Amino acid sequence: MSNNLSKKRRLINYLYSGGGKSKGITMNEARAKFGIANLRATISDVKSMVEAFGNWEVISEETSTGKTRYFMVDTHPGDRTYGYAQDGSRFMMA
Repeated sequence: MSNNLSKKRRLINYLYSGGGKSKGITMNEARAKFGIANLRATISDVKSMVEAFGNWEVISEETSTGKTRYFMVDTHPGDRTYGYAQDGSRFMMA
């Protein structure tokens, strides 16, 4: 099975699966994991997508080494009635 997901979709899946601030990504990690050369521009695109309905927020913080780490945080934590599959499609949760 080949991976036909875009780099942006794989980044969103990665940040979404992180459970809030427990998983973030830096420029070097994005390049190594997904081949993303310009993380700042990609994060800008992702931010406009995931923040459109007010359920998610993309935040950043500086690490102790001076690098920027980006996170995707659920603004309405708790039980959800839907989730996202690996292909990016939305599904109802039981």
